[in-house]
Amino acid sequence: MDIFRELRTKLGDILGLGDDMAPAQETIDAITDGVVFRGAKLWILVLAVFVASLGLNTNSAAVIIGAMLISPLMGPIIGMGLGVGINDFMLFKRAAKNYIVATLFSVTTATVYFLVTPLAEVQSELLARTSPTIYDVAIALCGGLAGIVALSSRSQRTGNVIPGVAIATALMPPLCTVGFGLGTGNWIFALGALYLYLINTIFISLATFLGVTLVMRFPKKMFVDKAREKRVKHIITFICVITIIPSIFITLQMVRATMFTNKCHDFCCKHIHVNEAKVISRDFDFDNKVIRVQVLGEEMDSVQIAAIESRLSDYGLEDVRLDIVQGNKSIDMESVRGMIHSEKNRTLAAQRQLVGREQEIKELRDSLAMYRATLEQSRALLPELSALFPVCAVSTGRGVHAYATDSAQCDSAVYVVDIVLDARITAKDEARLESWLNARLSREDLMVILRQKVRK
Repeated sequence: MDIFRELRTKLGDILGLGDDMAPAQETIDAITDGVVFRGAKLWILVLAVFVASLGLNTNSAAVIIGAMLISPLMGPIIGMGLGVGINDFMLFKRAAKNYIVATLFSVTTATVYFLVTPLAEVQSELLARTSPTIYDVAIALCGGLAGIVALSSRSQRTGNVIPGVAIATALMPPLCTVGFGLGTGNWIFALGALYLYLINTIFISLATFLGVTLVMRFPKKMFVDKAREKRVKHIITFICVITIIPSIFITLQMVRATMFTNKCHDFCCKHIHVNEAKVISRDFDFDNKVIRVQVLGEEMDSVQIAAIESRLSDYGLEDVRLDIVQGNKSIDMESVRGMIHSEKNRTLAAQRQLVGREQEIKELRDSLAMYRATLEQSRALLPELSALFPVCAVSTGRGVHAYATDSAQCDSAVYVVDIVLDARITAKDEARLESWLNARLSREDLMVILRQKVRK
């Protein structure tokens, strides 16, 4: 028992916030200050929505992440959770009001953007915001807990935890996707993204509520009406349960679809082999329970197809229909030619890009080699010149001699030797120095520049 007590004590020392935890009122004041949305904060929000919309439109994850870092949406959401956690319903009402204002401004801005943008194609970053799952619930809950712990910590409050929570929970992209759905008339997109936004909002607020009541144990305002306090807690529980149920259903569907795809992939890899034929495409339709395979070349007879179909049950696919499209009569040859042509174009484009990159690498290597050569030349010349003349610095390099006064003369390449003298020398010595350099370097394009050292 002593061992367990000692272990519990050590774990408490390790996991406890201890002296790093800021006073509760200080944390409450900091969160309360971040609740209000007006002036500069509202302008920043609108601009962040534009940045996120551009990122979704161009399918740029980096731009979307930047918008999430700019966005100040976390303030009122954490404020709502804090208000419920400490029984401060005036704070909750103020946070909820500002949350609604921020949401309406964000959706309106995104809708206006997607109404006027010429790019209306659905990108993968947009699709990722339309089908929330139970994993999004877990992300919002864990992210919210990390956020409230960081806000209550002196050392972590100004760190990268809050920006990290903003990125992980992704409040801004779903709002912009709602705007995309409204701007393009795609109501399924709008509803799916709005659901994801509500999941993040509710469970970040719930995490804040749990953090201030169970972890940090902030002092609560006394409820005069205990029945009302109990009713509020029941409402919170009801909202969380109602919100989480659809995400569980979507997650189960996603898991089932993934398992179906994996089974179909294993089945096709192991059992669909045709001599002198090429499988050009495989499509697994989870909704209709169909495996569709297109084969070009030697055809399979009905006996071979029946033997392949008999193996479906080995993979738990007994209710799946196998549809093998084969032969020149069954396959749209124009589509095949188009696919081959597209693949050739992609290959040629990749090759051209590779040649361009190789040329750039060669030019960079040549530039580096030239720099190293001139550096070695300068280092070699300095001690030799210093022994003959009062030289304190030498630099060499290639340049171009441009003739601005005479248009009849063409610009010419020169090899420049820039010499810094520690003391003045006579014209005779200057001529002797240039003559020595001509003999030493054996160059006809030599250009010598003599400068006096600047005295401070």
